[in-house]
Amino acid sequence: MNALINISCFLLLLMFSSCATSLPKHFATNYYKTNEQAIVKIEKLYSKTYKVKPIVAEYTDNTFNYVSIEMKTDSVRYIYEFNVKENRLQDTLQKFGYDTSSVMTLIRDMKSLKCTWINTLDYYVDDKKQSLVFMSIRPKAFDGLFANKKYYTLTFYKQPQYYDAEGRLLDKRNRKRLRKVNNETFWRINDKVCYTVIDHFR
Repeated sequence: MNALINISCFLLLLMFSSCATSLPKHFATNYYKTNEQAIVKIEKLYSKTYKVKPIVAEYTDNTFNYVSIEMKTDSVRYIYEFNVKENRLQDTLQKFGYDTSSVMTLIRDMKSLKCTWINTLDYYVDDKKQSLVFMSIRPKAFDGLFANKKYYTLTFYKQPQYYDAEGRLLDKRNRKRLRKVNNETFWRINDKVCYTVIDHFR
């Protein structure tokens, strides 16, 4: 009888381990599909804003009340932290020549989606410079899935990418080699968007 109970417990643990391993992948894909409209809106607005004048936005607190803005000129990079409600935020954006309305909309949309950070990242394919949008999100639902704090990190490419049979992002030059971004393996959501789950947001 005890042997039967032990075998049953072992099988249950094995099933739970298998489910736990695949859970982040299924959750991330479902999360993207459920929130795709909001996510794509933020990515497009950011890309449009960045193209006119480079900017990086990062929420620095768990309540999403304080935002750090990185503003770039031809020779200098400025980083300021603001309470999202203070007038100084809009005044500073205007001073540095940003479209205040677009940036404020971006900041509000990031807060509504719990997007902690958005930036661009340069990379090279066949010695040609490319760029992608990098976005980190902290969904509340992650609290119930992981013991430690985790972030759902997305990369948005301008061209379709290559993936292996398991859905892992591949290097275009050598389709058998994984392409890692910031030393992380990314997984397919669609041809141009992939994700990873990490314990830091940038």
